Amino acid sequence: MAHPAQETAVAILIDCDNVPPDIVDFALRMAAQAGRVTVRRGYGNTNTLAKNWEQALVRQAFTPCLQFQYASKKNTSDIALALDALETLVDKRADTFCLVTSDSDFAYLCRKLRERGADVYIVGEPKTPDALRNACDRFFEWVAETPSETNAKEADTPEAKPTAPIQKPEAKPGSAGPLPKRRPGFVVDAVKLLASASPNGRVSLNALSQYLKRANPAFSPSVYGHSTLLNMIKTYGVLTPHEADSGQWTVSLASKVDT
Repeated sequence: MAHPAQETAVAILIDCDNVPPDIVDFALRMAAQAGRVTVRRGYGNTNTLAKNWEQALVRQAFTPCLQFQYASKKNTSDIALALDALETLVDKRADTFCLVTSDSDFAYLCRKLRERGADVYIVGEPKTPDALRNACDRFFEWVAETPSETNAKEADTPEAKPTAPIQKPEAKPGSAGPLPKRRPGFVVDAVKLLASASPNGRVSLNALSQYLKRANPAFSPSVYGHSTLLNMIKTYGVLTPHEADSGQWTVSLASKVDT
């Protein structure tokens, strides 16, 4: 199936020697705002890619780019990432780049990519220097969650607080029965992210659907027991769907005052 010609191609290049594996999912969500992620690569040395990064890259279908160190204290991974970024731009395989690093050495690469017309996102940790933050079009700060914060977030998702018990139809003999209706918290996070860039605090249902599929190709409302994304949205108390006169639907946070 062909993708729309106007859809932006995005390359995610990760400096695995500089950031932890837990940053990957966040980086993919940020990059999915720009368009379809066509290039996924992680760069590191033998020590980096042989540990936790191996599992993260395999799980999210990244191409590992192993770089050997020809001399001590020489980071060949940075050079490989920079050269591949420029090659990807020249070959027109991507026009938006998401660099996942907190290393200010990449500030010059950001400037060169932007000079040639590319949009550049940086996903980094709080330690990221201003020199790198100011060299890109958009900077997204990732903060590692502590175990207590992770548990609290899971307990506070709409999925964990159903407003009323859901009656399940009786399953037919020999049938597995209908899937239980669930409300994953990442849908709310997606609405918050996309609606924040909208002047009226709303995101179209179509844009939301495209974003969710770019961020997670396996996403489908049916997996969570819903026939459509709109039906899923209607089960969230923290989200409000709006139907325009044209029949198009938009979504906002429930606390957003309608305009």
